[in-house]
Amino acid sequence: MLILKSYTVGDLQVKAYLIGCPETREAMFIDPAGDETRLAEEIKKQGLHLKYIVNTHGHPDHTLGNAGLKALTGAIVLMHEADDMLFRTKEAEALFRSWGFGLSVPSDAHIKEGDKIQVGTLSFKVLHTPGHSPGSICLYGHGHVITGDTLFVGAAGRTDLIGGSLDTLIKSIKQQLAVLPDETVVLPGHDYGDTPTSTIGREKRENPFLS
Repeated sequence: MLILKSYTVGDLQVKAYLIGCPETREAMFIDPAGDETRLAEEIKKQGLHLKYIVNTHGHPDHTLGNAGLKALTGAIVLMHEADDMLFRTKEAEALFRSWGFGLSVPSDAHIKEGDKIQVGTLSFKVLHTPGHSPGSICLYGHGHVITGDTLFVGAAGRTDLIGGSLDTLIKSIKQQLAVLPDETVVLPGHDYGDTPTSTIGREKRENPFLS
């Protein structure tokens, strides 16, 4: 049993996910990409205490709300080291500013393959899924996998940005996601498909990146 809420935030319509433990009321927000005041109000409305802000990757459309939500809640920001470092380079800063974004606040701690993120009685495993970016991760637990921009409904993330690789992305999807139980609910980072969510079983049947 878990509390699970999704919100579409930011100019690029990122899907942010609030996951909370109904017993302890601890929670994490995944990819709070803007609208921080509204998200903070949602946390209060659910009666939750935000323990972590988790980024599936370091692109600014997914990290835009880190600073604001951290200031409002005191939550700890978690990201894979590869993206936390790569997306602080001058090359990345120039690219992001050309898109109209600044840089995210540095993460407070790094997460890596196999780590467990504990929120009350809930535990989510970190799956390192590079390809869209070197430090892309997915979170798997309690019948759900939050896939960021690694896997969409019927599609996968772009690989033409800094550090991207199509071959690496396909390998990540097949080795890390396709092996999950078919009934696992897929929660992507954008609503690009014919439905907001999917399952691993459906994606294995219909998604060309898993076939």
